[in-house]
Amino acid sequence: MLEYCNKMEKGQSLPSENSLAKELEVSRTVVRGVLDRLSEVGLIHRNGRDKIIQRAVRKSDFAEEPVAFLGIEELENQFFDWILRMDVPPRTVLNVAQIAKDFHVAPHTLQEFLSSLSRYGIVQRRPRGGWQLEGFTEAFALELSEFRTVLEMNAVRRFVSLPKDHPAWTKLIQLEDQHRHLLSRIEVDYHDFSKLDETFHFTINAIVENRFVRDFQKIISLIFHYHFQWNKKDERTRNKAAIHEHLAYIDALRSGDLKHAERAAQRHLATSAKTLVSSLRAHERAV
Repeated sequence: MLEYCNKMEKGQSLPSENSLAKELEVSRTVVRGVLDRLSEVGLIHRNGRDKIIQRAVRKSDFAEEPVAFLGIEELENQFFDWILRMDVPPRTVLNVAQIAKDFHVAPHTLQEFLSSLSRYGIVQRRPRGGWQLEGFTEAFALELSEFRTVLEMNAVRRFVSLPKDHPAWTKLIQLEDQHRHLLSRIEVDYHDFSKLDETFHFTINAIVENRFVRDFQKIISLIFHYHFQWNKKDERTRNKAAIHEHLAYIDALRSGDLKHAERAAQRHLATSAKTLVSSLRAHERAV
């Protein structure tokens, strides 16, 4: 309607409500509501059936665009990144209203998301309402690592048997280049390994088209990347070593030798499990 008014001169009268409804492809009820708004801001003056243009359209006449709320998938990425980057400590009470505002997500969507995380013990509903971010025990970490290994070893067996023209091989070559590039700047950008690590393991596990594997990868994103960073003391050294293990892992997959690929995968997954447990112990001593 504002664009329509902008084409008219001061003193001209807008057409009838029926004509406007047809022109704008809306109901007469909507047109009446818009005309009321234009009258309130002094853009038009009503005189009986006449709706006379009083001034030019201003930028302030336009309504703000409504906030586009995130869906569950986008919320997962933002929430995990927030946990990772901001070092949110265990037993932190989550301010649901503030998080919903910061992430531009509907409160009910956030509640649904937190409820899904509670199945894994990552968050817990508080007795008097609200949510709390939980820590992880050593037993939890070992169980998680064991299950992760079961899933990923299955993916490795499938990956090695892929035909050579499968797009996963191209992705693996790209990942190798990204690892070498990060290795060349590891002294400064070692924090960037977490995202690359997530992409690497997701690429391998994505070969198994299984909804439960996909869901589990989201938990991996939170636990194996957030908790590794509890122990800041040797983060750069750990990440550098992990890149070398990834490169050996990639080389083993590309060799087509299943036994070689399984050994490389088991070696790296064992290192990850050890690092996770060490990180938990270091954090427990710190708190």
